[in-house]
Amino acid sequence: MNFKGHKFQQIDMVITNWMANKGIFLLRISIGIIFLWFGMLKFFPGLSPAEGLAIDTIKLLTFNLVPNQVIIYGLALWETLIGLGLVFNKFMRETLLLLYLQMVGTLIPIFLFPAEVFTQFPYALTLEGQYIFKNLVLISAGIVLGATVRGGRIVAESDKPNNQ
Repeated sequence: MNFKGHKFQQIDMVITNWMANKGIFLLRISIGIIFLWFGMLKFFPGLSPAEGLAIDTIKLLTFNLVPNQVIIYGLALWETLIGLGLVFNKFMRETLLLLYLQMVGTLIPIFLFPAEVFTQFPYALTLEGQYIFKNLVLISAGIVLGATVRGGRIVAESDKPNNQ
């Protein structure tokens, strides 16, 4: 099969243009749903797999001054606001700032509680560790979304001027 054929090139161009046109929208909605879902889970004690580690981390950082319920409901509200901002495309600068700050917070247990993050340091992760490290994708998604707040967009190869 000749993958350099004219028909393949046409189909490839259509698909690539569709991805360039819809990719940011789909990324924003999907990341928004994740934050909305994870945030809503925290409103119901015991449903979030990250609840215990999140509470332990914040308690340590706040010298045990913040009650568990305030911590978990605060995180629930924080994540839900991020999700709503992304899904509805509102207050994107503020939403992304909340996302970046929350992501920094999610990485802190790697340093404070390595025994809960790794079964074998530095390569074998616990379930909580996997939950934390998947946030690298969310951080990258936030960076891509952040590149669009001033009108940035994905441009398909066929849409680029000839001199690029």
